[in-house]
Amino acid sequence: MKVSEKKQAATTQVPPATYEELIRVIHDRYARLSNSYQKIALYMTQNPNDVAVDSVHVAAGKCGVHASGCVRFAQSFGYQGYRDLQTIFRHRLSTAALGFSARVRALEEELDTREDRSEMGFMRDLIVRDISSLQELLTNVTAQQIVRAVDLMEQADTIYLIGQLRSAPVVELLRYMLTMLGKRAVLLDAAGGLATHMARVMLPTDMLFAVSFRFYASEVVNIVEETVTRNIPVVAISDSTLSPLARNADVLFSVPEHEYTFSRSLAAPMCLTQALVVALASRLQNESRKPRIPVATQK
Repeated sequence: MKVSEKKQAATTQVPPATYEELIRVIHDRYARLSNSYQKIALYMTQNPNDVAVDSVHVAAGKCGVHASGCVRFAQSFGYQGYRDLQTIFRHRLSTAALGFSARVRALEEELDTREDRSEMGFMRDLIVRDISSLQELLTNVTAQQIVRAVDLMEQADTIYLIGQLRSAPVVELLRYMLTMLGKRAVLLDAAGGLATHMARVMLPTDMLFAVSFRFYASEVVNIVEETVTRNIPVVAISDSTLSPLARNADVLFSVPEHEYTFSRSLAAPMCLTQALVVALASRLQNESRKPRIPVATQK
């Protein structure tokens, strides 16, 4: 064990009593944690449902550390052991939306017991995981976040969009929907190496909508960090409240990702972006019941 971890494990303190308090303390200490503890912290903030039900050995395997590391991590936050920390996550899951925990667990068990490795089986697995991700979205996003994000989008003269690598499809969809809605939108395209230079023309009356998941595109992170120094609001979608986008976003939507054997799904972030634009459309069109986003038609 590293000396820094020994010091962290030996810390005497009153352990956080709630999930929200624990996550807040993890955020406060994250930058000072050792590399192995950061792996555990990142995993826990991204997969709270798994932490609630998995054994310490299973959780450690998913974090890429030894089980004793998870125990020491819990002790560094004042808990007697991993089980005490896990109780916080179990309480959160038990008080989730009615029937939510049972549905998620049923979906996970269905995946664990499935033996169909056919082409159709792969598609079925992906669909089941996407259903679970979409259900989690309902518990991870609050009404206040939605309202605040739509406020910023409505007030902005121009909405600048940035997302690279596998985040690119999300901002491409946003650009299409916002454009058809009549809202000025500019995609900070990495082609030609101009994204950083284009971002510098943003004004305080504009806003930046950034999307980035592990492993975070460095240009996206740098542009977000530079943008906030000019008092330009930022709305971000990422995979963790410990994401490098988190500390600079006026509104952060944390959309934890499930592990996939080949790729990671965009079903949840795509659904979230559509919900934001539909909410924006309802305001711009003064139609709360049936907002419409026009579609491009070929003449």
